[in-house]
Amino acid sequence: MNLLKAASTVSLFTLASRVTGLVREQLIAATFGASAATDAFNVAFRIPNLFRRLFAEGAFSQAFVPLLAATREAEGDEVTRRLIDAVATVLAWALLLVCALGVIAAPVLVWSMASGLQEFDQAVLMTRWMFPYIGFMSMVALSAGILNTWRRFVVPAATPVLLNLCVIAAAWFGAPAFERWGVAPILALAGGVMLGGVLQLAVQVPALLRIGALPRFGVGLASIREAWRHPGVKRILTLMAPALLGVSVAQLSLVINTQIASHVGVGAVSWLTYADRLMEFPTALLGVALGVVLLPQLSAAQGRSDGAEYSALLDWGLRLVVLLALPSAVALLIFPQPLVAVLFHYGAFESRDVQQTVRALMGYGVGLLGIIAIKVLAPGFFARQDIRTPVKIAIGVLVVTQLMNLVFVPWLGHAGLALSIGIGALINAGLLLAGLLRTGAYRPQPGWLAFGAKVALATAALGLFLAWAAGAFDWMALQQQGWWRAARLAGVLAAATALYFAMLAGCGLRLRQFARRG
Repeated sequence: MNLLKAASTVSLFTLASRVTGLVREQLIAATFGASAATDAFNVAFRIPNLFRRLFAEGAFSQAFVPLLAATREAEGDEVTRRLIDAVATVLAWALLLVCALGVIAAPVLVWSMASGLQEFDQAVLMTRWMFPYIGFMSMVALSAGILNTWRRFVVPAATPVLLNLCVIAAAWFGAPAFERWGVAPILALAGGVMLGGVLQLAVQVPALLRIGALPRFGVGLASIREAWRHPGVKRILTLMAPALLGVSVAQLSLVINTQIASHVGVGAVSWLTYADRLMEFPTALLGVALGVVLLPQLSAAQGRSDGAEYSALLDWGLRLVVLLALPSAVALLIFPQPLVAVLFHYGAFESRDVQQTVRALMGYGVGLLGIIAIKVLAPGFFARQDIRTPVKIAIGVLVVTQLMNLVFVPWLGHAGLALSIGIGALINAGLLLAGLLRTGAYRPQPGWLAFGAKVALATAALGLFLAWAAGAFDWMALQQQGWWRAARLAGVLAAATALYFAMLAGCGLRLRQFARRG
């Protein structure tokens, strides 16, 4: 399997997801702006997402995927399928309990996340509507782990598009209908989220059937007890304990920052959310794609005790991070206003909202390289079933991040929260890299100095061009020329991309050098 091709495939479908996600955010911004209602929706949506990242895509995936890949490598498909059935049974029943408790405890959850909300009751109602979303998405995470282990990357990468399409339909058609019926229009978005969760899970079924790995769920007490006693389940639960602590640290940081933002003022939660959506574009296209492809490959190499291949995979991933994340970070720092203005400056989203979102986006941009690098470095530990080291690092970074908040938030407001996250990500990535180097698990291959110089030169050229383009046009004044402004932005970004890769080619660096098989 060509790993660059696999990562590119994941990136392509992730791009479709992020494009539809931006359309979703554009509609929400134009319809509701950065208001008390959007603050309430963003907090309510963040709560099930927090638990999803905590249990499903976080601790569970970090423990499940390496064990699944190692089991398939060492014991074959039949033993692996029995492991899948046992894990699916335990997960399904645990999710049923969590969802019921979440609906009941919605007021407490909203208060703990953002007690300063103006529309507190509305946030509680939307949390109750959307909390079962965690159940659907956790089962999607289980399916994605299975499909990625079987090297079927397309369906897991493409399914987030369904959520975006459902929320787009909810904003476009549902919100006006709710308003006519005398119901708060923002509630339509919560309904769109739930429909998106159902559809994302539904499309996993045919893909799992094709590889013969559709989980069989135990229903009776005997089946549930048998699943709990499966050695693989016990191993996953053992691995999840430190992983859960590590992910909890990251999510605790999110909770604290949301709580602070809710007290900064109306709109602060939404400004950070819109900036985060833009920052997620390169994070998902690069970091998530590389992480999805690398984790099963690293786990398989570790299972074979092939240290050379393990180290070479990490080196390949880190070079791609530098090659693609560094220019993206420069773009966020030098060209933020045109990006935010073209994407969000419509309808209820005012000029002040643009400026406040730009400030947050620049804070995230400071740490983009670290945010993406973590997606490659952390799987290096997970594949070795070493979850404790990333946990210790995450705890230390949480403390440092909150200390930075004490300095930055009084000075920069909501943008200080983004800056703290960005700097914290750089520290986190640096410590993860140092740990892999110290243990000898990662040994950098020759040529890094020359490679870094070529990327730095090309990035400098890109930055100069974007600095010129940012000042050459009045991006805010072009609001009434929506399509023309979007076309101009597309032209500038295309020219910047062409310039960057032309400079790399002139320095003798070719993308085909990154093609490798795994």
